[in-house]
Amino acid sequence: MHRSMSKNIQSRFLSHQMETQVVTKRVIMDPCDVFISYRCLDTKTTVAAPIYDHLRRLDIYRVSPFLGQQDYEAGGILECKIGLAVMSRRYCESYFCLHELALLMECRKKVIPIFVDIKPSQLRLITNKKWTLQDHHRFKFAVEEAKNTVGLTFNSSQGNITGIVTSATDIIIESMTELEHEEAQMQHSYLPIS
Repeated sequence: MHRSMSKNIQSRFLSHQMETQVVTKRVIMDPCDVFISYRCLDTKTTVAAPIYDHLRRLDIYRVSPFLGQQDYEAGGILECKIGLAVMSRRYCESYFCLHELALLMECRKKVIPIFVDIKPSQLRLITNKKWTLQDHHRFKFAVEEAKNTVGLTFNSSQGNITGIVTSATDIIIESMTELEHEEAQMQHSYLPIS
């Protein structure tokens, strides 16, 4: 009897300690504001990383971007406010890119597409036998939504990376401001009247 009571106390202590660590970790690791979806081989160094770096340097606006492998944390898409889809010619060949895009759309996040060396009408979903039928439908819906969303275009042969970084950043900051304003209005409308 004494032994089971000791184990029970030990179990409660360890459980409490683990809960404290999880809560502490959540507090320290702020959720990202902007999730950047990109195909690594095509656009990481040319478009995605410069936008990420520029957003990180904007101390005034306190924008927290998320760039896949560089600072990966599960749940980045669920926690973000805005999705930035850097879409290249081969973006639709990547299961991971399409999964990220579909999840952004399903979570009703504001998605800002950047079409790199491709027109929106040229994006085509390939048939991949490894994907389930459900995945194929999700991906097709997400790609169609992105194609019909007003976004930015970047032609790498013209090489104006500064222009696309500035334009993307301006749109992100404007969108963040709008979202914060909407959140403030929602909170204000739910305040109890005394």
